[in-house]
Amino acid sequence: MQIFWYLPTHGDGRHLATGIGSRQASHAYLKQVAQAADSLGYDGALLPTGHYCHDPWIIASSLIDATHGLKFLVAVRPGVMSPSVSARMAATLNQISDGRCLVNIVAGGDPVELGADGLFLDHDTRYKLEDEFLIIWRRLFEGERVDFAGGHFHIEAAQLLINGRCTQIEIYFGGSSEAGQLVAASRANVYLTWAEPPRQVAEKIQRMRDLAIRAGRTIQFGLRLHLVVRETTQKAWQAANDLMRYVTDDAIEIAQSLFSRHDSVGQRRMAQLHKGRRGKLEVSPNLWAGIGLVRGGAGTALVGDPKVVAARIQEYQELGIDTFIFSGYPHLEEAYRVAELLLPELRVKCKQSDVQPVAAG
Repeated sequence: MQIFWYLPTHGDGRHLATGIGSRQASHAYLKQVAQAADSLGYDGALLPTGHYCHDPWIIASSLIDATHGLKFLVAVRPGVMSPSVSARMAATLNQISDGRCLVNIVAGGDPVELGADGLFLDHDTRYKLEDEFLIIWRRLFEGERVDFAGGHFHIEAAQLLINGRCTQIEIYFGGSSEAGQLVAASRANVYLTWAEPPRQVAEKIQRMRDLAIRAGRTIQFGLRLHLVVRETTQKAWQAANDLMRYVTDDAIEIAQSLFSRHDSVGQRRMAQLHKGRRGKLEVSPNLWAGIGLVRGGAGTALVGDPKVVAARIQEYQELGIDTFIFSGYPHLEEAYRVAELLLPELRVKCKQSDVQPVAAG
C-alpha cells in the first residue's frame, strides 16, 4: 500500500464554498503541507493542474530541497504540452529530486477551461491525443531517437539527453469513459479512480484488468478520496457537517450548473451519487458525497472513527487498490490528524509493513 497526501495549490480552508476561514495557496503554506506529509510518513503528494491551480511543475521543483522522501505526483494535460518537452521536464525533476517524480495524466473535463488553454478537442479525441502522447513518452524514456507522425503529434529526431537513458517514470491515469479506460489499459502503470461505493469500484477494476490482459499487460490501481476522521464517528459526522456550514442552496445550484457543462464521465458519476441534493449523502456505509455538491473532481469522503475508516479502506484494498491519495480540510491540520489517528489503524487492519511510522512531535 502507498499512501499519498494532496497539495492544495488552488487554496485551502476549513469550510466549503466560502471565503470564511480560507487560506491562499502561498508557497509558504504549500511548503508547510509538503513538509508535514514528508515527516509524517506519507509516500507522496498529488499536485493538481488547472487554470485555478499554481503550476504543478514549478511547485514540485520548489519543494525538492524542503522535503526528503516525498514523491511528487505531477498532473499533466497532454493537450497543452508537447510530449518531448514534458518528458524532458519530468526527467529533469526526477533527476534533481533523486527519483521522486511521478506523473498523473489528466484529460480535463471542462471544455471552457480547456479552451482557455487553446485545446478545442472533443472528449474521445482528447484520449486519442493522450494515447499518442504516451507512445512518444514511453519511447523517449526507453532511450530511443523518436520520429512520430500521428493525428495529433508530429515529432522528428526527439531524444532525452539528460544523462543518457533515463529511468522510466510511473504513469498514473484516470478516466471512467471507455475511451479513457482503453488508453489506461495500454499505457498506464496505475489506474486512478475517484471513490465510489465499493461495488462500483470493483466493476471498474475488473473491467480494467480485462482490458489490460487483452493489451498483454498488468496494471495497478489507485483511489482518490477525502477523509473526515475523528476520535469517534459522531465527532466525524459533526466535522463533515461543519464543512458544509456555509454551503447555501444557491451555491449548490451554481456549482452543479458549472459541472453540468463538463464532458467527463467521472464527473457525471460523482453527480449521480448525490444528484445535486442535500438529501441522502451517505451513499455507502461511511462514504459521504457531500463534498461533490460544490467541488468538482473527487467529491466523496470516508467519514468515521479510525477503526471504521480503516475497515472501509481495507475493503477497497481487498478489491485491488494499491495506492490511496487522501486529502482533508484544511490540508495541513488534517495531514497530522490522519497520520495520528488513521495510519496506525491501517498498519493493523491492512497488515502493511510499508506504511511508515508517524514521526514524533
